[in-house]
Order: sequence, then structure tokens, then C-alpha cells
Amino acid sequence: MTSTADPDYWSLLGIQPDSDADQLKRAFRREARRWHPDLNGDDPSAEERFKLINEAYVVLNDPQRRDAWQKGRGVIAANSDCFSNGFPDFDEYLDVIFGTQKRCNQPEPAASFFDQENNFQSSEPTAAVSPPPPPVRAVEDLESLVELTPDQALLGTQVELTLGDGTIIQLNTPPLAGDGWRLRLADVAPGGRDHFLQLRVVTGEGLRVDGLCIHYRLELFPPDAVLGCAVDVPTLEGPVTLQVPPGSSSGRLLRLRGRGLGFNNQQGDQLVEIVVVIPADLGEAERALYRRLQELALESEM
Repeated sequence: MTSTADPDYWSLLGIQPDSDADQLKRAFRREARRWHPDLNGDDPSAEERFKLINEAYVVLNDPQRRDAWQKGRGVIAANSDCFSNGFPDFDEYLDVIFGTQKRCNQPEPAASFFDQENNFQSSEPTAAVSPPPPPVRAVEDLESLVELTPDQALLGTQVELTLGDGTIIQLNTPPLAGDGWRLRLADVAPGGRDHFLQLRVVTGEGLRVDGLCIHYRLELFPPDAVLGCAVDVPTLEGPVTLQVPPGSSSGRLLRLRGRGLGFNNQQGDQLVEIVVVIPADLGEAERALYRRLQELALESEM
């Protein structure tokens, strides 16, 4: 299951309950792009979040489903098998969801996505509910992963690709490319279909390249995040000492100016994202301290 018993679909999309249809569509497009698995290869939680975003849009975009959900008459839960055959290309996915592309090769009726197997239950009779759009199913894996060095991503490089039928294709990647980019090779796959190249630009130290910018995830234990600390972080030119301010929560970005890539008199920065982690092997003394912190937090709320 990809949803809790009572998911807050509005919060998932980052909008208010009085948002109109255009705001809903914009929010869905933004969040779907942010969490699409193809664009978050290093994030194991992206797949589940993407399914929740899909579920939220399906419910909120249908007035009757939205009304049933808001009144608590039923729970709609998306089956994890909806994307069991792979996730569609992001743009193709939006085309199908928004109805701008003709759906084809769907052997099951659209209603099976939610209704038939996932039991939209209600304690009282409700009017007929229009079916949600079916998920796009990947018929065949037509994507290759290409690893580039930071310099190759910056300047562009020639890539040679051998297709399944033995066809060899040579192409030049664009300059200022980044990790997670997907390049479309139109009509080169068998049957006139497209083939995609997904670029991976990550160094051995975990530096992820995106154009001129460098991204790095810095894991900190709670005491270091709360009190602040000095820590060595890698850069393309070697490690530097970074002063982490006190009270740094997960998601906070710290900027190392000028530590990115340079191109045509432009110099990028390095962004360090704080990720607070909990040790898996806490001792009893440490647990006692955390319990005391919890008690103090509860006392301060009284």
C-alpha cells in the first residue's frame, strides 16, 4: 500500500483545500517532476512518494472522489502494482494524466486502477464515480545508463551506444549536462520507438554534478546538527572545512561559493545539503538522554 489510512492529499501536493483546478494541475506537475523515480535514482523513497502524488491528484481532480474522501466515507489506496512494469517517461506520463495523448494498448478497463482491486468502500450508497486515468506501463526497457566524469558533463563528450539489434549509434552529449538528465534518441529503437540515455555524473566522494553546480549530502548525527560543528567535506579540488551552524535541520543548504565548475567566465557553487541521521546502535545511556530531551520538550509545551 502506498498511503496511510487517512492521507492528507492537499499537503502532499503543497496546496490549500480551496485551490482551483489550475493550481491543482500546476502543483501536481511540480511534485510529480520532483519525485519521479527516473529523476531521483539515488533516493529510495522517491518511488513511494511518486505513487502518493499520483494518488493525490487522481482523488482531488475528481469532485465525487474528493467529496467522498473529505467526508470520510471511504479510503482510496493505490496498489503498488500500478507501476510494477516500470515507470513511464515523465513527459509521456503527464500527457496521459492530463489527457493530451491518446491512451492505447490498455487491456484492462481504466476503473481497475483503483476500484476493482483496491475496494473503494463506503458506508452509504454513492453516485457513480468516474474512473481515474490508468498508469502508463513500460512495454520494454528502452533506456541506457551512461556514466560521465564532471569534465565530460561540463564540455560534452561523444558517446557510443549499441542497441539490442546490434545497431551502433554515436552522439555528442550537450555541454553543461547534469546527473539525472535523460537524452531522447528519437526513432532509433526497434519498431521506430525512442531510446533514452540517462546520465549519471557522480564522483567517488558522492559529489553530484548539475551544470556548473555541485551537490553533496552531508550526514550529521543529531548532536552535531543541534549544536553545530566543523566538518571536512569533499570538493572537486579537495576537502575543505565547513562550519555547520547550530540548529541545522535536514534539508538545509549550505553554500560553498566558487567550488563548482567553471565555464566561459562563469563559476558555479557547491551546495551542501544537511541530512540528520539517527544512529542504529544507540546505547541505553544515549536512549535515556533522548527520553529526557523528550520530557523537556513536553514540559516546555505546557
